[in-house]
Amino acid sequence: MKVIDHIKKAKKPFISFELIPPKRGGDLKGLLSVLEDIVKYNPPFIDITSHSAEVVYDETKSGIQKKVKRKRPGTLGICALIQHKYDIDAVPHILTNGFTREETEDFLIELSYLGIDNILAIRGDDHGYIKPIPKGKSANVYASDLVKQIDDMNKGKYLEENLLDANPSSFCIGVGGYPEKHFEAPNLLTDIKFAKQKINNGAEYIVTQMFYDNESYFKYVDLCRSQGIKVPIIPGLKIITAKSNLSSIPKNFYINLPEELSEKIMDADKDKVVEVGVEWAAKQVKDLLKKGVPSIHFYIMQDSRPISMLMEKLNIF
Repeated sequence: MKVIDHIKKAKKPFISFELIPPKRGGDLKGLLSVLEDIVKYNPPFIDITSHSAEVVYDETKSGIQKKVKRKRPGTLGICALIQHKYDIDAVPHILTNGFTREETEDFLIELSYLGIDNILAIRGDDHGYIKPIPKGKSANVYASDLVKQIDDMNKGKYLEENLLDANPSSFCIGVGGYPEKHFEAPNLLTDIKFAKQKINNGAEYIVTQMFYDNESYFKYVDLCRSQGIKVPIIPGLKIITAKSNLSSIPKNFYINLPEELSEKIMDADKDKVVEVGVEWAAKQVKDLLKKGVPSIHFYIMQDSRPISMLMEKLNIF
């Protein structure tokens, strides 16, 4: 079922999750353990992140060697596992950075073969590596371009023209939203206008970047509505689990942490930080549900313990 249909048909608020594939050369044991923990909360869909190639430096017997590789492959296989082993809709992330439009189309065709109907279309992180585009190939620059490519496939328009047996795809397209604005946008309103372009190109819902002040989310929603964006806007949350998050989260995601939260984290003993993070997330969830959000999306990556603590505390899902 499509994400948009899950939202429309839900009789009560639900939760969804986002996971990250294991590192290259690893195994699925850890991820399977996380999946077994979270499926009991009946998520209608689970997102799986995608990662493009990046430059890495490996120490070898011959010295330091520069290589280009994907640190976390496996998005397709994990999505197939979720979709068919657990009977939960998988939402693979599709990137513009690091992939040609031709590679994207091939990946989308494979997803369609697997019966996967949902996509989160994003530009992806900049790892400082610009992939060369071979002659005769092309690339999407912005997420809105990627959305248009997927929407074209939904209309039966493929990159190769005159495909006699080409059927239209049927993807539900989600995109990212930034309650505190994307770090490259000059201001929040301009960023929302970029989001509207993605909606105009075919996106059907927005899932937000994590935030720790609910007022940022509500302000974002109000501004989106004022600009004519009518699609569902799913709030994204992440539980703080370590003191190091106080610097890593703002650095990597360009968001602010409320003074009250940061002070509680700094004052907490090392082994009590997770409890502080869970308590803060519980307060956010209760407030969001009280104000009528239809669903909440949790970024849990590869650690289900904090979410289990939160669900036990809430006891409402």
